[in-house]
Amino acid sequence: MALKATIFKATLNIADMDRHYYADHQLTIAQHPSENDERMMIRLLAFALNAHEDLEFTKGLSTDDEPELWQKSLSDEIELWVELGLPDESRLRKACNRARQVILYAYGSRAVPVWLEKNQSKLRRFDNLRIVELPSESTEVLAGLAERNMSFQVTIQDGEVSFSNEGALASITPAPLFP
Repeated sequence: MALKATIFKATLNIADMDRHYYADHQLTIAQHPSENDERMMIRLLAFALNAHEDLEFTKGLSTDDEPELWQKSLSDEIELWVELGLPDESRLRKACNRARQVILYAYGSRAVPVWLEKNQSKLRRFDNLRIVELPSESTEVLAGLAERNMSFQVTIQDGEVSFSNEGALASITPAPLFP
């Protein structure tokens, strides 16, 4: 018998001073059986960093030809493709050919520099690709905030992201790696 996804509900009250975006989002997140809390919360972080009324979670891990998040235009063109982790270069190539903009949120502190060194020369040819590293100390704290029903005030200012709820705070400073 196949394992089913665990459903999480999240309310994000986003105040993004860097992009002048202020909105509330009610989100339903399906956590794949093979996905840990850290990865799921990074998806939530990626949503907050790119929040838009048309941004949506996809089938993610269970589908090879979809990203974690995407934003599509009214004509069904992919405006934004958001990946997580350290994917194969061919996956990023495919994403860059399909979407107007691709953002990779890389995490896993020791593995990121090795992965970047191995793939950087191949990835340089994509002018629509941006790679951002998420510090593992911060993503681990963020993972500790995971609950089945979550409500966060998300503040983004000067490149720093704060997730806070009634009793806890996680601060993340994403570091641009590429270009």
